[in-house]
Amino acid sequence: MADHDEAAFRAELADGGFQVATKTMAPSMVLDGHSHDFHVRALVTAGEISITVDGDTRRYGVGDLFTMDAGRVHSESVGPRGVTFVVGRRAP
Repeated sequence: MADHDEAAFRAELADGGFQVATKTMAPSMVLDGHSHDFHVRALVTAGEISITVDGDTRRYGVGDLFTMDAGRVHSESVGPRGVTFVVGRRAP
């Protein structure tokens, strides 16, 4: 598990032109393959989420960062306690 400072991460996102928000997803929620029309950088602040890209699944917990390029097809699976993360979104 990484150890990232939330305030510093928010500042980094804002400096990079990302729109910053906090998102919470329900426990055990599953989103099948989909993509977004924006780049994503996110910091998990509670719970956990697993993201699958090209058959490779990675689990992210508190303090972990994840990124997703716009247009990249992926699926998401939320842990049993849900997940909350600070997310930055930026148009390509």
